[in-house]
Amino acid sequence: MSTPARPRSRSGLRAVVTDRRFVRHYVEMLVAMGLGMAVLLPLRRFAGLPDLSGSVELHSLLMATSMTIGMSAWMLVRRHSWAAIAEMAVAMYLPFVVLLVPFRAGVLDGHGVMMAGHVLMLPAMLLAMLRRPAEYLGHHH
Repeated sequence: MSTPARPRSRSGLRAVVTDRRFVRHYVEMLVAMGLGMAVLLPLRRFAGLPDLSGSVELHSLLMATSMTIGMSAWMLVRRHSWAAIAEMAVAMYLPFVVLLVPFRAGVLDGHGVMMAGHVLMLPAMLLAMLRRPAEYLGHHH
């Protein structure tokens, strides 16, 4: 699937982010991300794996992994390109990886990493979607 050029004008960008299909897909991916967390994190406990909440680094990356799996699965159902799925995966991990720097420097605590990481995922997801608007405006089922 070829990727059309990104909208260059503000009105073109506004048209994309206000399009119902685009917004709906964004919300669907948020739901898939939440389901990934809700299903996969408890499975880890049932499998008898150790509790990682004492390690901010491991816990935040495990959280990003559970969300990425849920979202990637939904994107596969929607028949997205592998490139779009990879970009969305980066959008899930990047906020946490970036926030681990101020955490290690003692500027941000573990709670701040988790809160800010989840908040920063939202614009990161939006930016990933805006790289390939046709992927998120088109019908993929």
